[in-house]
Amino acid sequence: MLSDNDVQLFIDSMKSVSSYDFSDYSKKSFARRMQKIMSDYKLTPEALNKKVTQDPRFLEQVVKDITVNTTELFRNPKIWQAIKHRLIYKLKDKAEINIWHAGCSTGQEVYSMLILLNELGMLHKANVYASDINTDVIEKAKKGQYVYRFNVEYLENFNQVVRLNPYNFEEYNDIPFSKYFEVDKVDDRIVMQSFLREKPVYRKHNLVNEDNVFYKKFDIIFCRNVMIYFNSRLQNRLFRLFHQSLSRKGYLVLGLHESIIGAEATKFNRLGYFYIAK
Repeated sequence: MLSDNDVQLFIDSMKSVSSYDFSDYSKKSFARRMQKIMSDYKLTPEALNKKVTQDPRFLEQVVKDITVNTTELFRNPKIWQAIKHRLIYKLKDKAEINIWHAGCSTGQEVYSMLILLNELGMLHKANVYASDINTDVIEKAKKGQYVYRFNVEYLENFNQVVRLNPYNFEEYNDIPFSKYFEVDKVDDRIVMQSFLREKPVYRKHNLVNEDNVFYKKFDIIFCRNVMIYFNSRLQNRLFRLFHQSLSRKGYLVLGLHESIIGAEATKFNRLGYFYIAK
């Protein structure tokens, strides 16, 4: 069993040789990731600390192993239904729309948004940016290719968000999957259409200690299911960053079980699933 001292020494070891600082990560979550890394590489805490300080490639791999990358197409359909019918339409009169997916992981969330923008005839005026600390998942996002058997159940999310309208049950849009992605059951893959893959701008970004690397004011910022891995101090840093990066009355979209608490909450108004910058 790892002690608090073991965890802190590991954090200090990485910080001593890089810009990676996991001090404000949830200690329980971080300890679980550290334990798995030790098991995967068959290392003691002491050996792990030594290796991350002496082997830069191993350090980068460990950072990728620490970061959690769980996402899916139209994750939590009720939120995406609200995004489609209660959020995006409010931006329809803008000449240009800037969107940032912070902590984009392998990109399914990015493609979800691109699909909705296209359905609403707004893709052409949207600038879509996405970032993550893990360069491997960024490359997967760029390719837009996913394992079919791991994503087949999420195709129902597409049906609920794109084809159905929960605010008007008489509406049904018979939109084929092939409009946005090819499903190849034989080769076990789903591949996003090229016009979607070519749209986003991706960049490596560390939410812990870097500011807005796109130098834009955004109409919407997504940061879903990321905050749960951070302590309150780091969460508040990010809420400040996002508020500074949003246009006035811009929208912040968090995970279903995430919320803004503390002093930074005064900078936002809550509207259903979304936060609006004051």
